[in-house]
Amino acid sequence: MRDLSWSGSEPDMPYFKRSGFNGRLVFAIAAAALGSAFQHGYNTGVVNAPQKLIEEWITETEQNRTGQVVDQSKVTIIWSIAVAIFCVGGMIGGAITGIVAERFGRKGGLLLNNVLVALAAIFEGASKAAGSFEMIIIGRFFIGINSGLNAGLAPMYLAEISPVHLRGAVGTVYQLVITISILVSQILGLESILGTEDSWPILLAITVVPGIFQLATLPICPESPKYLLLSKGQEMEAQRALTWLRGSIEVHDEMDDMRNEYEAMKLVPKVTLKEMFVNATLRIPLIIAMMVMVAQQLSGINAVMFFSTKIFRMAQLDDKSAQYATLGMGAVNVFMTLVSMVIVEKAGRKTLLLIGFAGMCCTTILLTICLAYVQNAALWVSYISILLVILFVVMFAIGPGSIPWFLVSELFNQSARGAATSLAVAINWTANFIVGIGFLPLQEALGGNVFIIFTILLALFVLFVYKKVPETKNKTIEEISSMFRQISYQ
Repeated sequence: MRDLSWSGSEPDMPYFKRSGFNGRLVFAIAAAALGSAFQHGYNTGVVNAPQKLIEEWITETEQNRTGQVVDQSKVTIIWSIAVAIFCVGGMIGGAITGIVAERFGRKGGLLLNNVLVALAAIFEGASKAAGSFEMIIIGRFFIGINSGLNAGLAPMYLAEISPVHLRGAVGTVYQLVITISILVSQILGLESILGTEDSWPILLAITVVPGIFQLATLPICPESPKYLLLSKGQEMEAQRALTWLRGSIEVHDEMDDMRNEYEAMKLVPKVTLKEMFVNATLRIPLIIAMMVMVAQQLSGINAVMFFSTKIFRMAQLDDKSAQYATLGMGAVNVFMTLVSMVIVEKAGRKTLLLIGFAGMCCTTILLTICLAYVQNAALWVSYISILLVILFVVMFAIGPGSIPWFLVSELFNQSARGAATSLAVAINWTANFIVGIGFLPLQEALGGNVFIIFTILLALFVLFVYKKVPETKNKTIEEISSMFRQISYQ
């Protein structure tokens, strides 16, 4: 009988097997990330392509109800609410993540969360047949709560099932799936597929598919071993789960590490929200974490994502060309997120944030100039506008896209991480909401000059990152914590 144990010196054992990377881990990552991050990304991008069709339907529905001519500004407000209510749901979902994660577990919470997916798909899919645009708003609110919960639960599950040295790479899978799902929503939204007058309700209801995938695959996977041991005290169950995930019975070292963490957790009191703001050692990293999250959203990326087709129409492209340009933008976003995953450990977090925000700042200045002259200028100005929008996405994906999500975890130790993540995620969704509700009315009032607002904000964010954000690359939690202690004593 072949000895399954590995002493650490066997040359014939494949590296990936030794490192804990195996088919079962990949399956668990796919089950957790595809079913959750997909909702987050798909529902961010899905409202983009069919905007014109749905606005026309809202106008028609409202006229049938009142028998009066509907003002375009009223339709714009209804549409802005439908877009932004997704973020309100996200705020609520983010805020209750901690409660759900502890009460039902990471895996249990993710599975239960699919009830909201089913409700959202029913409301959005049946809205046209029922002649009710309110149903779209309700459906997007439900899927927003789902996405807010996913944004907390999925990265938590992924981090807790991964071997330590793979945690960074596995953690960025969530952001990668978001970018892929935005691209999928844009492809399905093409006029030749589902972006038609009759098919847009199906486009919105397709959000149920990743939910079905997760319900079919995640029950096969175990609960997070850390949750089982640290929260439930179920040592045998935790060991069984870890053995399944590693595809090996050699999990003693990892179990010892978790036991040590379990003992340490008993000694360290849980950090309260009040202490996060009162204690300078915690307050400084908290302000950094929250500011980086605000910067991610107020950089203007969601304005570009939500309304990219409209931006391309302003650049005098016809409807079909505008959709294909948006598609190219989505593909670039996916590719650059992959690049970011590879270079983040080499270049460092702070460097990539500075390059990203500074690049976006320069791009918005040029975009404002182009959009100001695009109405009367030659055709090449339109194409430069499109290139600038794509360059904007490239700069976002290099650093500001993925780094804020895991930077929060790197700035705090185990006792403070939960409270800090809740606050940071809630702030992120709040900023997302402000952009979602405010961009379209601002754009109608200011036209192409709307990007001047983002230019000013981006310049401030570059300054903040340069002055305040520390480099966390290759630093332990102890080193980072001691650095903040020194700053707080100064």
